[in-house]
Amino acid sequence: MKNNLEEYNDPTLYDLENESYKEDIPFLLKFASRIDGPIIDLACGTGRATIPLAEENHQLIGIDLHRGMLNEARRKASELQLSIDWILQDCTKLKLPMKSKLIYSVGNSFQHFLSNEEQDGLLFSVYQHLETDGIFIFNTRFPSEEELLQPSTEEYWRTYEDLETLCKVDVYTISSYDSLLQVQDYTTIRRFKNENEEVINESRTNISLRYVFPKEMERVLSSNGFEIVKVYEDWNETPLTSESTRMIYVCKKIAK
Repeated sequence: MKNNLEEYNDPTLYDLENESYKEDIPFLLKFASRIDGPIIDLACGTGRATIPLAEENHQLIGIDLHRGMLNEARRKASELQLSIDWILQDCTKLKLPMKSKLIYSVGNSFQHFLSNEEQDGLLFSVYQHLETDGIFIFNTRFPSEEELLQPSTEEYWRTYEDLETLCKVDVYTISSYDSLLQVQDYTTIRRFKNENEEVINESRTNISLRYVFPKEMERVLSSNGFEIVKVYEDWNETPLTSESTRMIYVCKKIAK
């Protein structure tokens, strides 16, 4: 498996840039409210989507491959006095002593599984740990022309304020798409500026993301024992169209 964890080496920075995203939480809570027993969050990171469900008295298990992200998740849960099991495991090789009626993986984590073998490994692990008729929810970016054919030069993304240094941070990306592998390689550039708008520091991280087309996804899920219940373009349950930017899958485990 390609080392694809560089973007997550600073859990505090990850939270600063991502923790405010809450659009998926009501959707997940709706499904969580229909079941009893443990719920598994795969590639849980720092617990962005794990902790809010635990706060609603659901039993959560958070699994990730990155020790630093899990340590930060554990710290945040402890501060909130939440009992969550945080487990360091590879999601393609899960070994848990239990099954769940609901497993989810959000934040476009599905795209981190770059090869057919890794995708199959993930789905096999999910299948083995789901109850029959259990639900698996995940999302991934839609492989639109605009998404795949991004410029290979620096492109401005966003600006935010670093909470520790109070510096303004301008974020740029550079991307390159390999159409044979269906993998987009991203470089993220963060430029830290002082009060005079002078760049005083710069960091670069790299990440690779796999894109899957809708008809391809149908075959991948079916061959791994899943029935697609619904596909949406957003967490408000808007139906998928050719103009969508995301794909949100609700799948059910079926007997092989």
